Amino acid sequence: MKIFLNGKIVPEREAKVSVFDHGLLYGDGVFEGIRSYNGRVFMLDEHVERLYRSAKAIDLKIPMSPAQMARAVVRTCKENRVLNGYIRLVVTRGVGTLGLNPYTCAKPQVIIIAGSIQLYPKKLYDEGLSIVTVGTIRNHTESINPQIKSLNYLNNVLAKIEAINSGCMEAVMLNPQGFVAEATGDNIFVVKGNRLVTPHPWCGTLEGITRNVVMKIAAETGVEVKEDVLTRYELYTADEVFLTGTAAEVIPVVNIDRRSIGKGKPGPVTRRLAKAFHLFASSTGTPIV
Repeated sequence: MKIFLNGKIVPEREAKVSVFDHGLLYGDGVFEGIRSYNGRVFMLDEHVERLYRSAKAIDLKIPMSPAQMARAVVRTCKENRVLNGYIRLVVTRGVGTLGLNPYTCAKPQVIIIAGSIQLYPKKLYDEGLSIVTVGTIRNHTESINPQIKSLNYLNNVLAKIEAINSGCMEAVMLNPQGFVAEATGDNIFVVKGNRLVTPHPWCGTLEGITRNVVMKIAAETGVEVKEDVLTRYELYTADEVFLTGTAAEVIPVVNIDRRSIGKGKPGPVTRRLAKAFHLFASSTGTPIV
């Protein structure tokens, strides 16, 4: 594997960062996960734009323009011949002192990895996912705002640990007010009749790229789409529930906290939106070759 590191393509064994990098020491940095389909990088401009918003929110000045960043992503995919895969774009604060002061870090590090990922087994896309509500609440918006896609993912990791220890691969995270926020790495949707509802970003939800695409596809096919406040009651009594994310794409949920959702199997709206998403994703994007 070849890695993009600060403007250069280097072999994997040479792709190293300092032990004094604040990304390692404090989770001080931002990242994006991006997919490529059929030789195109999916929603590249949107991912790069969100990366720069996250960086601005933590006062991290990325040492290259968004256009240069987009070209670097495509270049890394070409170098690794990743036509259908997963790209991890990382910007760390850079090398600094052992203190917290981020302004001792003179040069942010830009890292791009192009490879593959499989978040869930195929069987779960066919049969549906069982998830559980966990006690670890989503970060308060005035603590680490979930809109910032930061390297500090311990909040999500702790929730994932709870889910796995409960026998599930994914979890529902609530916000400090007790409303549904999101899963540990995915957005969550509820289907009720011909209505599709997902938590509003101010509920502690990352405004996911896949989330927004699915909302647009749903609206174009005549489904009423709304961002709103959700409680677990709305999850339990939904006709269908599904998750969306760059790595997860669209995956049905059939059981939450040992309650069967709908008929206990992937529903027609979820299946239809998953199919429409894959058709859209496989036919659009920034060309790699």
